Amino acid sequence: MTAKDLKNALLQEAVQGKLVPQIASEGNARDLLEEIRKEKLSHELDFANAKSGKRKSKKETALAGSNPCDITEYEIPFDIPENWCWCRLGELVYNHGQKTPEQEFSYIDIGSIDNEHQRLNKKENIITPDKAPSRARKIVFEGDVIYSTVRPYLHNICIIDKKFSKEPIASTGFAVMASTEVLFNKYLFYYLLSPIFDNYANATDNAKGVAYPAINDDKLYKGVVPLPPLAEQKRIVAAIEKFMPLIEEYGKKETELKALNEQIGTLTKKAILQEAVQGKLVPQIAAEGNAKDLLEEIRKEKLSHGLDFANAKSGKKKSKKETALAGSNPCDITEEEIPFDIPENWCWCRLGEICNEIKRGKSPKYADKSNFLAFAQKCNVKTGGIDLGLALYLDENSITRYSETDNLVQGDIVINSTGGGTMGRVGLYETQVPAGIKGVYPDSHVTVIRSIGNINQHYLYYVLKLNQPVLEKCGTGSTNQTELKPAVLADFVIPLPPLAEQKRIVDTIEKMLPLCEKLGE
Repeated sequence: MTAKDLKNALLQEAVQGKLVPQIASEGNARDLLEEIRKEKLSHELDFANAKSGKRKSKKETALAGSNPCDITEYEIPFDIPENWCWCRLGELVYNHGQKTPEQEFSYIDIGSIDNEHQRLNKKENIITPDKAPSRARKIVFEGDVIYSTVRPYLHNICIIDKKFSKEPIASTGFAVMASTEVLFNKYLFYYLLSPIFDNYANATDNAKGVAYPAINDDKLYKGVVPLPPLAEQKRIVAAIEKFMPLIEEYGKKETELKALNEQIGTLTKKAILQEAVQGKLVPQIAAEGNAKDLLEEIRKEKLSHGLDFANAKSGKKKSKKETALAGSNPCDITEEEIPFDIPENWCWCRLGEICNEIKRGKSPKYADKSNFLAFAQKCNVKTGGIDLGLALYLDENSITRYSETDNLVQGDIVINSTGGGTMGRVGLYETQVPAGIKGVYPDSHVTVIRSIGNINQHYLYYVLKLNQPVLEKCGTGSTNQTELKPAVLADFVIPLPPLAEQKRIVDTIEKMLPLCEKLGE
């Protein structure tokens, strides 16, 4: 159970009358509700509607039986003790109205509240009248409960528990709830935090609006509240505040454990990939052949297509040195470049030797609305996928900049190839072209690696993913920004297993990595 679950369970038990025992001598909440009614009426406050000053109807003033507030059976979410009663929030509280600031004031905005601990920030926000926001209108006093009515910030709730150097004025985004002496403001505060009221305020029928759904005053004050006798309210609060520090301490340990699990998950994931590329994750099978033979096949296939074996980008003729493919090190890889030992049936090669192409994308030119293209803009460091930019309009002249081979195809590896904190990020393009889009093309910040047919692209992706920290440091400077050039990538050293083993490695990795992800949940 999480700290949040424990807190919710504690508050739920409290507001259902199960946290502390009932004591007959403490009286009955119906009598308390009558006292609140009289006190509010003595201040010429409307009992049924804390906002309005209108006269009450006979129906509204009827306070008979155990359900004096016209609350239907369907509105009652749970049973409560016999000496408690249900009432509406608007019957318990009132507000002080609004004013336009005429002198310097201390502004309480939605962001003035620490919504994890439900406390006011220590620093005051002093504003002069001429710079007052239009929402700075609500009058507040010490002891009031303020509650954000905007749904994304419903837990921006607190008790005004300090004196201010200047008159405090709150945002109209708050409901200000002042209570009489026979209602304990802390009990009200904890009830507003409870999951039962939270669900009510967040309900689609109550929180209206598109960009910032909010609960209006009418809906808010119609919310039902389980009311205990005053003495029990105080005992409930004392019990809650006895357990809250323990839950907070539990929450800190939970956060520490989650961070540790995430760290373990990351390290385990790295260890799995490291074992994989060293040939230690799955056993070698002699019948699967030798990677040197695979490399020779790739070389012949590339040469048959007129491709340069050592550099997938260039079409230049190879030197005698470059065409030498003798022994266990056919690619002129020096001993200093080899970071670890690999199985006998593997071999080392350069990335450019096993790829059809390694090339940068092109920046689009925009014009009239005639054609749709989507552009691959950056790699997502967490998911290892690639984020697509919005569909962009291009004219026919711009379209001609992109050949059919420029279009990304499923299985392409993409690498962020410019600086700014993202260089070297590796992604795998596995997304289908969105409906209505003529193609998905890499922009100039992305380099595409497309391997030859007899290389498992997922294996290659995991090798590069493991080496992402190295790739981040491989950039060379230019007048504008640091960049990871295709030639540098083509020269990158790769451990190559036989094709069948590549597939077995990928299958094993993809069974194990989800288990690592669960450690951080």
